[in-house]
Amino acid sequence: MRHPVRATRRLRRGLAAAALAPLLALAACGGEPASAPSSEPPEGAVPELYAALPEEIREAGVIRFAGDSHPPYRTVNSDGTVTGIDKDFQDALGRVLGVRTETTVVDGLPAALQGMLAGRYDAFNGPVKATAEREQQFDTVTWMTTRSSYIVPRSSTAAIGAPEDLCGKRVAVTTGSITEEQLRKLSEYCATIGRPAAEPIALADTNETLLAAESGRVDAAGMTQAAAIDVTTQQPDKFTYVTQTEEQGATTDNLALFVPKDGELGPVILDAFRELFADGTYTEIMQRWDLTDVTVPEPVFNAGTAEGAR
Repeated sequence: MRHPVRATRRLRRGLAAAALAPLLALAACGGEPASAPSSEPPEGAVPELYAALPEEIREAGVIRFAGDSHPPYRTVNSDGTVTGIDKDFQDALGRVLGVRTETTVVDGLPAALQGMLAGRYDAFNGPVKATAEREQQFDTVTWMTTRSSYIVPRSSTAAIGAPEDLCGKRVAVTTGSITEEQLRKLSEYCATIGRPAAEPIALADTNETLLAAESGRVDAAGMTQAAAIDVTTQQPDKFTYVTQTEEQGATTDNLALFVPKDGELGPVILDAFRELFADGTYTEIMQRWDLTDVTVPEPVFNAGTAEGAR
């Protein structure tokens, strides 16, 4: 559902401020009125979305994203540029909103969440699970789902050919990730079949988990199914993967874009995603990255809270 009242209030505040600025400048300086920023949206933007943006973002002309290294969502290149699914969606969101987007590379999920609460970043596109607990501080917009998978080097002697073979093994996971939570559930399943729990090794990001598996420091690297597909597609002779089942505690999790709840950006991002769904951009990007099996029919606002209320 859109939020016309909020959008109208923001637009009125923005227009009022734009009209008042030249008069204040004239009174203070005794000269010609200072030029006010244009209230017209840039070419290609959706006017209603541009008008609904929080004033400080519209004036700055940019949404600041935090982003850790997490291929294929975000690949940090040697020159510091970021490519991947996240970059494609950021560009698309910026187009319909009429602002630039930029990414600051951070060291994992905690740094992204804390940085947003501290005002250093405006958004983080995950992939992060939408939960009722997190939605006490953040608004979330779910745009895909996933299951947890575990990358295994083909050279491994750990004999991992199925998810239950991870019982008793050392598994690298990203700190605070969905996979860390799913691995705990897999360990509970291990207990029911009389096997020892998997040993989680928490690391900063997906690259570190993959390197740990490749070097033999762990037996497997946990990550989202989309990331596992990307790794094995890029390096089929080097890695394989197994995917946790529902019987083993897996759930289909809602992955979302996060923004601080007090910034009023969440409802605007929701409507921007709705625009990308309507104009075909969402489907195009998901097909480009071979993610059609984890799409959602429409973006969902604060899905974690909605699930908790059922």
